[in-house]
Amino acid sequence: MDSVDLNVLRSVLQWRRAGQRVVLFTVVQTWGTAPRPPGAMLALREDGVVIGSVSGGCVEDDLIARLHDGRIPADGPPVQMITYGVTREEAARFGLPCGGTLRLTEERIGDPEWVAELLRRCEAHEIVARELNIAGGHVTLTPADKGDGLVFDGRTLRAIYGPRWRLLLIGAGQLSRYVAQMARLLDFEVLICDPRKEFVYGWEEQHGRFVTGMPDEAVLNIQTDERTAIVALTHDPRLDDMALLTALDSRAFYVGALGSRVNSQKRRDNLAQLGLSDEAIERLHGPIGLHIGSHTPAEIALSLLAEIVAIKNGVELRQKKSL
Repeated sequence: MDSVDLNVLRSVLQWRRAGQRVVLFTVVQTWGTAPRPPGAMLALREDGVVIGSVSGGCVEDDLIARLHDGRIPADGPPVQMITYGVTREEAARFGLPCGGTLRLTEERIGDPEWVAELLRRCEAHEIVARELNIAGGHVTLTPADKGDGLVFDGRTLRAIYGPRWRLLLIGAGQLSRYVAQMARLLDFEVLICDPRKEFVYGWEEQHGRFVTGMPDEAVLNIQTDERTAIVALTHDPRLDDMALLTALDSRAFYVGALGSRVNSQKRRDNLAQLGLSDEAIERLHGPIGLHIGSHTPAEIALSLLAEIVAIKNGVELRQKKSL
């Protein structure tokens, strides 16, 4: 789940607790090319205020118009289906690509406590399935796995929600600043650990959250899970290797360390001497990043995040850096 989805649900909860009527739209099916994937959400308040997105903009305009012209009555069914883009003319009208079709649930939110519970579980770094019964509008929350995806069979919508992806940076040097800025644009929650006080100056809260303690303690304290990436960027083995020893035995989906091919091999040898298993060492990404001919800090940050995003999205790495 990204911050857009979280903000939609937070707004739904806030609006309903304030006594305002809210309709939640969720993309459940797409055919052809669609601007937003299944699971994308938009919340519409009774006065026409919206948060979230289900298309490039034209569908949003029509949903607001539906509210104002009475096509979304307050006493309507708890859930109904809407389809956009069935014909070529309608696809063009709503800004959908040629052949694109979008199907949405239109869900009137009653008791919002399921929203509060879902948000609480996400903040606890749990992955949750929300099952919506189309006929009656009843919502059930159950545990889910990281490999689960949205399922819609016409009777039940099962959508998956989870915490934001996280990136823990070991080191607060210049490269980390570029990585942090780009990672936030990609909707990662950025965490930084650097016990060297000299490197903390100039970091502001919007760039990321500092985790206190030594690097190995930071890896443990954040309760590293399958939605966490950890990258050591200090170039100081006393700090980097300390973090790697713990990170490579954790559930992090990506663990990497800055360094050349030669230095990366030395690091692997050192980790083996420190007692780390071959299986754990094999998980280490080093050199980090995809091969794009990067030289500047910004280019290295781009290379690194391209690799992290590819692994997060299950894409095979074909341009792995070798130097």
